[in-house]
Amino acid sequence: MSGKSQEIKRNPNKLISQKSPYLLQHAYNPVNWHPWGEEAFEKAKSEDLPIFLSIGYSTCHWCHVMEKESFEDDQVAALMNEAFVNIKVDREERPDIDSIYMAACQKMTGTGGWPLNIILTPDRKPFYASTYISKDSKFGRLGMTELVPQIKELWTSHREKVEKAANQNVNALKLAERPIGDILEEDILHQAYEQLLSMFDEEHGGFGDAPKFPTPHNLMFLLRYWKRTGDGMALLMVERTLGGMQKGGIYDHVGFGFHRYSVDALWRIPHFEKMLYDQAMMSIAYAEAYQATGKKNYEKTCREILTYILRDMTSSEGGFFSGEDADSEGEEGKFYLWTENEIRQVLPDEEYENISARFNIKENGNFPDGNEKNIFYLSKPLSPDLPANDHGQDFEPERCKLFSAREKRIHPGKDDKILTDWNGLMIAAFARASQVFDEPEYTKAARSASDFILLKMRNENGRLYHRYRDGETAISGFLDDHAFFIWGLIELYEATFEIRYLKAALEINNDLLKHFWDNEKGGFFITPDDGEELFVRKKDIYDGAVPSGNSVAMLNLLRLARITGYPELEQKAQYLGRSFSGTIAQSPAAYTMLMTALDFAFGPSSEVVISGDLQAESTKNMLKALRKEFIPNKVVIFRPDGESEITGISEYTKKLTGNKSKAVAYVCKNFSCKLPTDDPDEMMRELRKN
Repeated sequence: MSGKSQEIKRNPNKLISQKSPYLLQHAYNPVNWHPWGEEAFEKAKSEDLPIFLSIGYSTCHWCHVMEKESFEDDQVAALMNEAFVNIKVDREERPDIDSIYMAACQKMTGTGGWPLNIILTPDRKPFYASTYISKDSKFGRLGMTELVPQIKELWTSHREKVEKAANQNVNALKLAERPIGDILEEDILHQAYEQLLSMFDEEHGGFGDAPKFPTPHNLMFLLRYWKRTGDGMALLMVERTLGGMQKGGIYDHVGFGFHRYSVDALWRIPHFEKMLYDQAMMSIAYAEAYQATGKKNYEKTCREILTYILRDMTSSEGGFFSGEDADSEGEEGKFYLWTENEIRQVLPDEEYENISARFNIKENGNFPDGNEKNIFYLSKPLSPDLPANDHGQDFEPERCKLFSAREKRIHPGKDDKILTDWNGLMIAAFARASQVFDEPEYTKAARSASDFILLKMRNENGRLYHRYRDGETAISGFLDDHAFFIWGLIELYEATFEIRYLKAALEINNDLLKHFWDNEKGGFFITPDDGEELFVRKKDIYDGAVPSGNSVAMLNLLRLARITGYPELEQKAQYLGRSFSGTIAQSPAAYTMLMTALDFAFGPSSEVVISGDLQAESTKNMLKALRKEFIPNKVVIFRPDGESEITGISEYTKKLTGNKSKAVAYVCKNFSCKLPTDDPDEMMRELRKN
């Protein structure tokens, strides 16, 4: 059973009181779902039942498929309710739980993904793991109607065997952490580059075969590698990948923003969900590519992504929403696909001919579902000299008409919870773009989101929360919340030079060191020392769909060390790298955000102190010169004339004063500052020196 009519007739389960959009999607399932918590665990113990733990997220297509096929089915629900205590978890709300049981699934099955379904003993130890499970068995894979009775029989008749397997799985997770390795050397950057080069798709861009994910931190690392070595192939990999994604259907040419990934190698056929973290990281990659090359098409794509976020993904309170679903009206991609006739109904013949030629629109459709649907994708790359307000010489009027028509459709679901970690990434993106493009609207967006988090998502002791939705702040902050928000605050300080953002970054960094640092082996745990106790306290360094909290934290530590002059922060960064070095050395290309931090650490890097009046033209000219060019390994401090709070944070700036009539810049390297200059060109020449 499915659909609204059945939902209205059903009584809700225990998820009805939750705030998570994902959990609320399941609140009228006939499965007796519980949220993660002591009530469910006590029920499992008192009734001597195993736990069926199902983990997913609201924009997950296959999570919806499994819900419709199994969790809304009365037969399956009856089997589950008799055999298990059933628990639903939103992985975006509880990344700590997801991380542990995903690691268990990968160890037990060799694979992972969402929906993630784990069967546990009442004390939460895993003994069975799977991803998507159909209702009925297919092609040798057990379906729910056969699996549940088998698990019930196993639990009843072979308890000792089950408990032994569960204990072995837990022990395997506890033993998974590698010992501290050697200090990482600069050669690791070359190894990461060579691995990326070996995976590079020279024709279409990206790495490996289908499915293809954007992974923008790969591109951010390659830009730095190009800057360090002058290797043109590194830049070519970046440009071919960014260009391929610009052309493809993975990019929403009508409404802007990137879909989650491409199911083909040509970037044409997307998996249609849109995630906040992808928009944040992709906009940074395009902004940096613009700095590196000066090509306007990169500016254009970055601006369009941010337009999408401001238009569709920003709350009235200033925070950013989490994502948009792939499905609408029960069909993946329906909102984004067009028949030829639907386009003709919107555009006159001449405009239609222009669009159909440019975007490969076919009478019988170009989308491989057999339903005569079309996805918009370009045959030719965008011109590098494209004006920032033109989507393809003369496409903008037609795009606006198509967008207006599409807005009348039923929209995909929006996950409107506000997460501190993903907001931190988006704040960093807006703050960076505000500097690169001198765009006050982006500064305003970054400031509004930061102020919202600082005001609404900290407890009475200043500690971060993870999630806000519908007026409720909840869940103690995780590593990613701290690391990503600190990144955003550092970028926002450099965009505005408002000292309060730098002070907040330092305060939150102190919390991170106090509550998350591993005093034995170095590095940061995912969870704080006073968080919920799970059977493993995990650390992670893998840079996947989003960069790892440890990778971002390492770069934050280095930047804050250079801003403040505190060597102990740089020492922590070195310990962090060493704590994961054995893992990293096996496959450096899997840790490209960490490579970005190491690139900064190996240097050369610079501290630039601008002294003067922030509103003076001479100061603005200095900042404009600094922000135009791609020089990533630097920090920028503004030292106003006269007394300033910055001198209490960065003591070495006390004597770095201006000449009162004109802004001056001090370029500092290797603990030594050059004589001040009031010439932006001279400042840039010093910065370019190795």
